[in-house]
Amino acid sequence: MTARSRKAAKEAAPDDIWCGQVVRPGECRTVDLRVSQTYSGAEIHIPVVVWRGHAPGPTVAVTGAVHGDEINGTGAIRRLIMKPPFKLLAGTLVLVPVVNIFGFERFTRYLPDRRDLNRCFPGSVRGSLASRLARTFFDAVIRRSDYAIDLHSAAVRRTNFPNIRANMTIEPQAAFARAFGAELIISSRGPAGSLRAASETIGCHTMILEAGEVWKVEPAVLAYAIRGIQNCLAHLNMIDNTPVAPAYRIETDATQWLRANRGGFLVFHVGPGDIVARGQAIATNTDLVGNTLNVIKAPREGVVVGLTTLPSVAPGDPICHLAYVRSGELPRVQRKVDRLGADALHERARDDLAKNVNVTAVEPTS
Repeated sequence: MTARSRKAAKEAAPDDIWCGQVVRPGECRTVDLRVSQTYSGAEIHIPVVVWRGHAPGPTVAVTGAVHGDEINGTGAIRRLIMKPPFKLLAGTLVLVPVVNIFGFERFTRYLPDRRDLNRCFPGSVRGSLASRLARTFFDAVIRRSDYAIDLHSAAVRRTNFPNIRANMTIEPQAAFARAFGAELIISSRGPAGSLRAASETIGCHTMILEAGEVWKVEPAVLAYAIRGIQNCLAHLNMIDNTPVAPAYRIETDATQWLRANRGGFLVFHVGPGDIVARGQAIATNTDLVGNTLNVIKAPREGVVVGLTTLPSVAPGDPICHLAYVRSGELPRVQRKVDRLGADALHERARDDLAKNVNVTAVEPTS
C-alpha cells in the first residue's frame, strides 16, 4: 500500500470509530480487537486503548509485546494507561500493551505455529496464524497511524542498554526518533517482515526502543520508555510537556556482535551502556576452575549496546553488542557522562542493567 492509498484508508475509517466502537474527542476508551479464535471456537481479542484529544492532530500508536516474552514495553504502556502523567490535548494516542497475545500467554517470543510475528507484517488474511494476526493488527491500528513507537527488549539470555532503532535517512522519522531523547540511536531499515519495515512502506514513521531483558518489567527501562513517549508526544504538540534532552546523543549505523572463539565461562569487565576504548577488555573467558583461556577485547572504540546474561559460552556464541562511533567522539561523550549524578536516568539504567551480569574490573591472570 502506498502513502496515497494509506491516506484513503484512513479517510475511509471515521476518526470516531475504533474496532466498531465510538471514541469521541476528549474520550479515552478500551476497545477489543478480535484477532483469532481458540481451538474450541471462542473469540480471542487484544485490548486497545484509544485516547483522543479535543483538538485534531496526528495519530500515534505505542505497541508492546510484538514478541510475546518482551514485556518491559507492556509494563510501560500499562503505567501510561493506569496513571497517565499528562493530559492529551490533540490527536489520538493508541496504546496496545500486548500485540502477540499468543506468545504472551505462553511466556514465549513466538506464536504457537513457531513463527516470529515480527517477520510477518503486513500479513495476509489467508496466511498462517501469525500472518493473519499481523494483518488484522496492521489494518486496525498501523494503517490509521501517522507514527508508531514499538517497544522491545533483548532476546532471551541477553540484555540491552536503551537504544532507538530507526531509519534516519527519512527526515520525519529521524526527527521523531531524536525527539524520544535516547542517548543512542542506531540507524537502520527494519528487517523484512518487521512491523517497523512494513509501517515505513505506508508512511507510518515507526521506531523501536530496545531496552532490558525478557520476562521482566525493569524500573529504569519503564521510566526510560515513559519519558521517551512523553518527549515524542510533546514534539508532535499533542501534550503540553517540556521535552527532556538526553545527556548526549550518538547516531550510528555501525554495530557488531563480538562472539566467543572458545568455549568457557565468562568474567565480564563492562556493563550495558559503558563506553569502551579500542583494545579494552570486554570479558575474560575462563575454564571452570578459573584459568584464563582468552580475553575478548573491543576492536574499536564504542558503546556497549547489549551483553549476554549467560556466562557459559560455546564457540560462536554472542557475547557483546557494540555500537561504533566516529573517531574522537567518545571522549566528548565520556566527559558528559562523568558530569551526570547517580540519580540521572542514564546512570540508573546502567547500574540496574549491570546487575544482570557479574561485572568486575579485575582481569584474571593468565
